[in-house]
Amino acid sequence: MSSPAREKFSSQAAPEVLAALRQIAESQGRQFQSVLDEALRDYIDRQQTERPRRHAMAAFASSLEEFDNLYRELAK
Repeated sequence: MSSPAREKFSSQAAPEVLAALRQIAESQGRQFQSVLDEALRDYIDRQQTERPRRHAMAAFASSLEEFDNLYRELAK
């Protein structure tokens, strides 16, 4: 079984972020790269799937403005 292709890159991060990632890797017996890769994939997934679309948020805000009193009455 071959490992997936990897591409090197260079970046910077806050020391506490790197320390936390290293600690997670050590506590789980994993390589730092594996933890970093998982964190990046999780971030990408959240950005692509959990972010409401702008038009949906605009419609929601408009609804709140228009029906605020009704929503407050229904919440009682």
